[in-house]
Formats: sequence, structure tokens, C-alpha cells
Amino acid sequence: MNAIDKLNFLINDKHLDVELRNIAEKVLREERITFDEGVLLYEKGELGYLGVLANYIREKRHGDHTFFNRNFHIEPTNVCVYDCKFCSYSRLIKERAEGWEMEVDGMMDIVKKYDNEAVTEVHITGGVVPKQNLEFYADFFKRCKAHRPELHIKGLTPVEYYYIFKKAKLSHYDGLKYLQSCGLDSMPGGGAEIFHPEIREQIAHDKCTAEQWLDIHEQAHRLGMHTNATMLYGHIEQFWHRVDHMERLRQLQDKTGGFQTFIPLKFRNKENQMSHIPEVSVIEDLRNYAIARIYMDNFDHIKAYWAMISRDTAQLSLAFGVDDIDGTLDDTTKIYSMAGAEEQKPGMTTQEVVELIKKVGRYPIERDTLYNVVTDYNDVVFEEDTKKKNYYALPVVNP
Repeated sequence: MNAIDKLNFLINDKHLDVELRNIAEKVLREERITFDEGVLLYEKGELGYLGVLANYIREKRHGDHTFFNRNFHIEPTNVCVYDCKFCSYSRLIKERAEGWEMEVDGMMDIVKKYDNEAVTEVHITGGVVPKQNLEFYADFFKRCKAHRPELHIKGLTPVEYYYIFKKAKLSHYDGLKYLQSCGLDSMPGGGAEIFHPEIREQIAHDKCTAEQWLDIHEQAHRLGMHTNATMLYGHIEQFWHRVDHMERLRQLQDKTGGFQTFIPLKFRNKENQMSHIPEVSVIEDLRNYAIARIYMDNFDHIKAYWAMISRDTAQLSLAFGVDDIDGTLDDTTKIYSMAGAEEQKPGMTTQEVVELIKKVGRYPIERDTLYNVVTDYNDVVFEEDTKKKNYYALPVVNP
């Protein structure tokens, strides 16, 4: 049975809850579901039901195409002025001895390490420290673009920008405009956590507010930049807090159209101030991806960050609304490995990513940051290449 047949079969099931049937019919008619219906999906939606709806939307938009990119991360520091209770990665200023603070030269050394690799994106995010200020990042962006103009710079979250721009006495718009002129191309989605103040105050009370986070993205969109959005789920929030979070993003997307991807991020409980809170199950992970796909009707893509949820769960997510599993990473990020993610040294070769996607019957598409197709790997046969552990040379593909 294909996706449309499964949805019709579900709708015609006489035993299906009436409210859930109404939502399924809305999905079929491509109508937006309401806030209350979003909460209802969390409260009543079983995994199989949610999977049928989410996969129908996913296949209607993207067919079997599943996107990934060839990227690497730079994390300039894990020292931070903020005290987020869920964070296993950062070290407060008073714990500097356990952290690192990079200079621009060190960041450029990482960029140069990939000079002979076909990577398309550098993803930059980390802690917040006073010396890594506006001119620090302006200098890095300029030098990075001068060294490798085609490399897409996806840099920093509103948490970092709010601090940097406040210190520089610049508006969000003017600060982003200046950094854009220095080489910034787009912005990742981190730092969103949960927007509602009753949760945000408990888990991240001293970082930027939801309104400030959203405004920085709005100003980036005004400047023509594309950005991503995230939600940290599975800790002390209730289901309606998740829907409230997605609703605020959906409203901004209606206004600007600047978001590309929504990325639900699973709370991991190792070595942080919320370690007493158990992690949610894989079933809840998949339910959450599916509901995100159903609710976020104006977002083109839903991403599962494989390094955070494991390769196996990432494969499963491709049947629950997810069409993107992020990138090759090359073991360049520590944010989730330090929090107890299954992938302690996250890195996959291009071949491994392609095979992971193909094994569940999907078509692997390498994209750039803006979702332009770089290579369609569906019919590519790899030749063994053992020269470098973490990357394979791009095969020749006939157009």
C-alpha cells in the first residue's frame, strides 16, 4: 500500500477515534490543524496513526528523497556566561580550566583541514564568552570567505548574537547586516529550547527570551538569510508546551517564509543539572517527529540529527515525517556526545550516509545548505577508497 492508500484506509477505519479521523481528513485536504488538535495528537495519537499521516505529508512533498550534506562543525568555545540546566557541553566562566577558547587562527586551521574535501558547509556554534565578540566573528567570517569563498558559513545562534549585539550596542538587524557583509550566509536553529516562559525560566533563565530569539531570526529573514529552528523536548515540558513552541515558529514562518528546516532535539541527561530526569523513549522520539511534520505545515523540511538520536533511530524516523538527517560531521561536534548521545565520535563517510538511507528504501540526495541538489546518490555505486577514513571522494555522476 502506498502512502495515500494507507491514509484513506486509516480514515475509513470505523474504530478510529472521531477527533483523530477529523485530523486525518484535514491532512488529506491539506488543511492546517489547530493548536488544540496538535495537543490532541500528543495525547491520543498512537505511533502507527501518526506515522501514516506524517509519511503521507513527507512523501507528498519529497517522495522518497532524503537529504544530507557534507559538513563540519567548529565549536569556538565551551566556556559560557550562561547556566543552562540541560547543558552538558559548556563550562561556566568559573570553570574555565575545564574548557577551551579558540582564537581565529585556530578556527582557520580547522577550515584549512578540509581544503581538499568536498564539504559545502561549516556550522559554527558554541558557548558565549566576552572576548569572542562582534569583531572576533567578523574577522573569522572575512578570513574564511577569503580562503574558501564557496564554503557556506552557517554561524551562531540567537543566544550568541543577542549577547554580541547587546555588547556592541547594535540592533539585531544592524548586527546581522554587518556580519552578513563579512561573509555570514545563514543561521542554525539552536538556543530555542522551549519558548514558554514557565519552562524557559527553569531550564535557561539567563539566556535570550523567546521573543528575542524569534526577532533575531526575523531580522535574518528580512536580510534574505535562511535559517533553521529547533525545539528541545523530553524534559520537564508538557505536550502543550511543545505545541506552543511550534505554533510560535509557524506564525513567524507565515510572516517571513525564512525558515528551511525544523529540528526536534532530544534532551540527553548525562553530566548536567537535569540528570535526574529520565530520557524519553524512541517511541516518543518518533511520535514527536511525526507530530512536528503534521503541525509544521509551512516548513519544507523536518530534520533528525542522527548524531544525537543514533543511526538506527534516524533510519526509523524516515518513516515518520523526517526527510533530512543532517551531515557527515567528521567527528567535529561534542555538544551531544558530552550529553550522552549514542554517537560518542559522530562522523560518517558519504558512503555510510548513503547506505544508511538506502537500507530503508529511501533515495539519498546530497544537498547544499540551501537544499540545492549537489549529487543524487540513488544509482551511484561506490568504489572502495581507503585513503581517508572520514570521507570518500565524490564519484563521477553523469548529468
